[in-house]
Amino acid sequence: MKNRMFRTAAAVPSLKVADPVFNTKEIIRIIKEQKDCGLIVFPELCITGYSCQDLFQQDLLLKKAKECLCEIAAAVPEGQTVCVGLPLAFENRLYNCAAFLSGGEVIALVPKINIPNYGEFYEQRWFASGKDVIGRTVLIGGCEVPFGIDIMIQDSVHDIRIGAEICEDLWVPDKPSTHLCLAGADIIVNLSASDEVIGKHEYRSMMVQQQSSCCWCGYIYVSSGTDESSTDLVFSGHTMIAENGRILADSVFPERNHVSTALIDVETIRYNRAHQNTFVSADAAWYRPVEAGIAPVGKDEVSGEELREILQKENYPIARNPFVPKDDEERGRRCRRIMQIQANGLATRVRATGIKNLVIGISGGLDSTLALLVCHEAQKIEKDIHIIGYTMPSEGNTTSLTYNNALNLMKALNAEIHEVPIGSGVTDHLKQIGHSGVYQGEGDTTYENAQARMRTYILMDAANFHNGLVVGTGDLSELALGWCTYNGDHMSMYGVNASVPKTLVQYICRSYAETCGSEELKNTLLSIVDTPISPELTPNQDGAIAQKTEEKIGKYDLNDFFLFYVLRYGFAPAKIYAFARCAYSDVDPQVIKESLQRFYNRFFHQQFKRSCLPDGPKVGSVTLSPRGDWRMPSDASVSLWLEEVRKL
Repeated sequence: MKNRMFRTAAAVPSLKVADPVFNTKEIIRIIKEQKDCGLIVFPELCITGYSCQDLFQQDLLLKKAKECLCEIAAAVPEGQTVCVGLPLAFENRLYNCAAFLSGGEVIALVPKINIPNYGEFYEQRWFASGKDVIGRTVLIGGCEVPFGIDIMIQDSVHDIRIGAEICEDLWVPDKPSTHLCLAGADIIVNLSASDEVIGKHEYRSMMVQQQSSCCWCGYIYVSSGTDESSTDLVFSGHTMIAENGRILADSVFPERNHVSTALIDVETIRYNRAHQNTFVSADAAWYRPVEAGIAPVGKDEVSGEELREILQKENYPIARNPFVPKDDEERGRRCRRIMQIQANGLATRVRATGIKNLVIGISGGLDSTLALLVCHEAQKIEKDIHIIGYTMPSEGNTTSLTYNNALNLMKALNAEIHEVPIGSGVTDHLKQIGHSGVYQGEGDTTYENAQARMRTYILMDAANFHNGLVVGTGDLSELALGWCTYNGDHMSMYGVNASVPKTLVQYICRSYAETCGSEELKNTLLSIVDTPISPELTPNQDGAIAQKTEEKIGKYDLNDFFLFYVLRYGFAPAKIYAFARCAYSDVDPQVIKESLQRFYNRFFHQQFKRSCLPDGPKVGSVTLSPRGDWRMPSDASVSLWLEEVRKL
C-alpha cells in the first residue's frame, strides 16, 4: 500500500540574539540529527532571533542572515524540507519571512501578513505586511526564488502539500491557513514567537487544535525558545503538532535544543475532507506550486507488517479501545453524555407519539440493562413515562444468574415487572414446523432464533396490550457483525443502543453503577457487567452459561477496533491490520488476521439486517443507520477486502 505517514518535527534550537552564525550551526545540527524527518519547522526569525528589535535595521545583520540561509539550505538533503525564519529586505521594505529549503536549495519564501502592533508587540516598527506580495521572486544565492503569500509547497511524487503562516496570522479571523487548506494544503506550518504569560499556553493550544480540526489538516506550530532576550518578555519554546483536531505532541518550557516529533497521516486528512462535503475546495490556481522533497517515513510502498514497524518505532498513538477514552474523568463524562443523548432521544419519541408506556425485554445482559437505564433517565425528563419490563426465561437455557439479575434490576429501577416463560411456547412452535423441539447441537439456528423471535413477538403484543412502545436493546457492535436475529431482537419501535458499541456499553453501565447512589442497584449492575456476554439460546451447562458470544464472533474489543477504522477513516485491511498489531501487541498476529477476515465476512453479509433498522439516536461519529451515516447494498461483494487480508 502507499505510505502516507510523514514524520514531522517542530524544533527549538539554542540561540544567541543577533548571532546568525551561532544560530545557523545549531539549526544545521538539528537538521542532521533529524534526517528521518520529511518536514522540520523552526521558530519565527530563528536565524537572527526574534528579539533583535532595532538591530533589524542593521544592514550587516540582514546580509549575514541571507548568507546563513544559503548555508542552512546546503545542509538539507533530498527528500527533506525545512522551514526557517529570517528577516528579508525587498524593495525598500523589510519582511518577516518563512523560508522553505529542500534538496540543498532555497526554494521559496513566504512573508508574514498580519504584523502585530499592540501590547508587548511592535513589529510594525521594522516589518511590512506581505499582503500585497504576490507572484514575486527574490535573488538568493544568485538564484531567483519564488517570494509571496501565493505559494504552495508540494511534493508531486508523494502527493503532499504544505502551506505556511507566521505567528499572528493564526490569531486573526481570516487566517491564511484556512485559504491554503481549502486550496489543498495538507499540513500548515506556523513559525511563531509568542511570549509566555498566564493562560496563553492553553489559548494557543486551543487555537491550534481548533484550526487543525475545522481545516482537517496537520498543523505544526513552533515558537521561540527561552534563549530569546528576556528584557521585557519570556519565551517558552512552545511546540505543537496536531492532526484533524488531535494534539499529537505538545511541549512548553522544554530543555534547550528541544525537538518534538510526530507522524502525520495524510490519508486521514484526505478522507475527512472528502467525507465532510461542506469542506469546499477553493481555486488552487491562485497559488504557485513549488516542488520540494518531502519523503514519508520508511519506504514509499509498505506492507502491513512494515507499516506496523514504522508505527511502533515512532510511538504513534493508537488507542486499544478507540471508542473509549483512556482518562477516567473524560470516560465518565463521555458515558454520562451518551446516556443523556439516548434518554433525550427516547423522551422526544414519547412526546411525539403520545405513548407513555415503554415496554422492554430484560434478559440480565448488558444491552437490555443499558436500555432500561436509558428508560429510567428518560422518565426523569418525561415524568409520566411508565416502564413495563418483561423477563422471558427459557427453561434449561436461561441461568439463575441472569434471571435473578434481570428481576433485581427491574426492581431497583421501579419498573413494572412481568415474567413470561417461553419454553413451552417455543417447543410447541418448533414442533408445528417439523422440528423436534429439542436442541440439535451446534448449528441449530432454528432452535436458537425461535427463542429470540418468540420474545420479540411477546413484546410487540404486550405493547399493543398496554398501548406501549417497544424499546430496542441491540447495540452497534451486534449490528456490525449481524449478531442478532432477523425480526427477533433485531426489531423494535425505538432502538436506544443502536449506535453504542459493546466496549462502551460495559463502561456506561459500570460508570452508572459507581454514581447511582444505590447499593442494591450498584451490586446488580456490577454483577451484570462481570457476566460473560451470551444470548443464552442454547442449553446451559450445570447452571452455568455455555453459549459465549465472543467464542463465536471473536472478542468485542478487537471487532470494535476494526469497526472504528473501517467506518471512521475508510482504512484498507492492510492498514487496519498494522494498527491492530500495534494496539494489540499481546495478541498473536494470526489471530488478528483471522479476526479481521471474520469481521469483513460478517460485516458485508449481514448488511440486510442493518438496511431495515428501527429508529434510534446517533451518539457518536461512527454509526450504521441506513437513514444517516451508512448506506451499503446488501449484496455487495467482499472479495476485494478478503483478498487483501489473505495477502497479509
